[in-house]
Amino acid sequence: MHLWLLLLILAPGREQSGLAPKAFIHLTPPWSVNFNGEKVTLTCRDSNSPTRGDISWYYNDNLLKEESGEIQIMKTGYYKCKTKGSSLSDPVHVRFSSDWLILQASHPVFEGDYVYLRCRGRKEEDISEKIYYKDGEELGGNYNSDSITINSDSLDNSKYHCTASRRGFWGSRKETSKPIQIQVQELFPPPVLTASPSQPIEGSPMTLKCETWLPPEKSYIQLQFCFFREDQALGSGWSSSSGLQIPAIWSEDSRSYWCQAETVTHSTMKRSLKSQIRVQRVPVSDVNLEIQPPGGKLIEGENLVLICSVTKGTGTITFSWHREGTIRILEKKTQRSLSAELQIPTVKESDAGRYYCAADNIHGPILSTLITITVRIPVSRPVLTIRAPRAQAVVGDVVELRCEAWRGSPPILYQFYHEVATLGSSSAPSGRAASFNLSLTADHSGNYSCEADNGLGAQHSDKVILSVTVPVSRPVLTLNPAGTQPVVGDVLELRCEAQRGSPPILYWFYHDNVALGKSLAPFGGGASFNLFLMAQPSGNYFCGANNGLGVQCSEVVRLNFTVPSRSKIILITVGVISGLLIILVLAATAALVCKFKTQRKSGGLSATGIPSYSPNECQGPSLSKPFRTGTQEPTHSEPPVLMDLQPVYSNVNPGDSGLVYSEIWSIQRTKENLANSPRMHQEHEGLTVIYSELKKSHPDDSASQARSSDRAHDDDRENYENVPCASSALGH
Repeated sequence: MHLWLLLLILAPGREQSGLAPKAFIHLTPPWSVNFNGEKVTLTCRDSNSPTRGDISWYYNDNLLKEESGEIQIMKTGYYKCKTKGSSLSDPVHVRFSSDWLILQASHPVFEGDYVYLRCRGRKEEDISEKIYYKDGEELGGNYNSDSITINSDSLDNSKYHCTASRRGFWGSRKETSKPIQIQVQELFPPPVLTASPSQPIEGSPMTLKCETWLPPEKSYIQLQFCFFREDQALGSGWSSSSGLQIPAIWSEDSRSYWCQAETVTHSTMKRSLKSQIRVQRVPVSDVNLEIQPPGGKLIEGENLVLICSVTKGTGTITFSWHREGTIRILEKKTQRSLSAELQIPTVKESDAGRYYCAADNIHGPILSTLITITVRIPVSRPVLTIRAPRAQAVVGDVVELRCEAWRGSPPILYQFYHEVATLGSSSAPSGRAASFNLSLTADHSGNYSCEADNGLGAQHSDKVILSVTVPVSRPVLTLNPAGTQPVVGDVLELRCEAQRGSPPILYWFYHDNVALGKSLAPFGGGASFNLFLMAQPSGNYFCGANNGLGVQCSEVVRLNFTVPSRSKIILITVGVISGLLIILVLAATAALVCKFKTQRKSGGLSATGIPSYSPNECQGPSLSKPFRTGTQEPTHSEPPVLMDLQPVYSNVNPGDSGLVYSEIWSIQRTKENLANSPRMHQEHEGLTVIYSELKKSHPDDSASQARSSDRAHDDDRENYENVPCASSALGH
């Protein structure tokens, strides 16, 4: 025979009539199914703990003689109890079974609770392989578990049982428990809504209460409440308070009211019956005009809201808005409410003035007081202009920084900035523009901006770039190599450098007021000019620098020349003349090609905006100094400058040998040959050397003289460095 565990849901039999809460029965142990011979203790409780007064116990609806708060039972049946301060409890069915295997369920089970099921054998040590079933279907994941947990929301009047394997003398056999059906007790009854006063006067406060209760064993559960007028939630919505205070209720609030209670976990929710509340009407009074934003001071572009309200009044109320000095009504609204509003979007300066409103509910319009509205205009984005006395600002010029905002309520404060540094400020009491004068120095190049602010938010201008040109300082001329006395055949580097000056800088080099050549420093700094010494170079050397703002000349450097021996001079002269006759055509062609390529690359100094000047502008500097050995080299080098290739000729191995070579140097200035000594030209990629072989006739063509000449030639070659011949030069 199947046994049903019946835990009846508390029916809404406790109508909203003010009856005392129900008593309830507590089981120890908390199982409704037990084996025969076991004892179960029943405890009767109500909202008071411990229970006081007379206790009535019922077994299968029959009154028992027991009157204590606890009784022990060993008989199957339905048990109920009642205390002096409570109504009759729900029946609890307790069964004592003689079966070998039973399924036990925890008690009590309320809405939202978890139910614990335990499969138990009379001899627990003889059973294994416990399996739980719901409506005949195995519950997965619970194989051979002593107990399982089920949410009460998923019960759905389903039937549960379990099976187990029982070990015996003749082997194992399968045992099956009787099924049970679990029903859930009510966690709390539906709430009751009460209003105080029940018939409020319009404009007076009203209090709503949403009343319900929890059973004592569930007193720790938290409930939250929400009140509704028709289908609209009142107040702030859900709250832990079971009461709601309405500061003022009006005639249009005469509606149906109800409340709702639920657990904070949202597991159980119940609502009250609806209650109709009627509000008594009163005449309109105390008309008030309110503006948003408060204070009446607006910024152009903001939204203006005019709220007209009455403290009291019932029925249909007509609201109207007016501006002083005008007959036209701004707007009129008729509605059943204590307030209405008028929105003026994106106010303008012309919207400033004094406003009032009126309210009427047939007894005549009542006016509000006047409210003044002012409108201020934020500054627009300013424009910065820089006025200089010339097209290109130069150190020492005074420039005017002018900042102007086309719109904005005065006064306006202007701030001027160089990069992130503040230069100064100027106020415009009547608005518009302000200026700031700045005397330029070399550090004033960069980005300039200004800021306008009239207290309604600062606005920044776009950045304006100002380039301040710095005139070149007096250059310094140095000669390299510095540690030796120059002689014919050396390559002398003339380096000119101005410590200050905006690039590009054009340098000219002079020997005794005769221009030797020029060199450009596109990024500033210094420039070099290489001079091949073919004759006596003694004399005064100086240089000039110009970046378009005037020429500056260096001090004179005196160069003392060492004259070589007579035989060397004759031999050098013969070699040079011979070399020139043989390669005249080649040298002329190479010079023209190089000149053409250089002009194509540079396009001319004046064509590219590079400053140029006549060599005569820098003649005869007043100060001079001699060239000395050990002169300190320039402290830094500059980027390479493209120059015309200059062929220079000299004799190689000018001895009494049978062969004379004519050497041609085609020097292209690079970083390498500017930074090193010209005597080490064979180490530089920019140096091109061409040899021209000339045979020299001998008066005696004997073999001994020829051998002697060969030996002399070999000896001479041992005294000179081998100079590599660049294939690029040969191509020219």
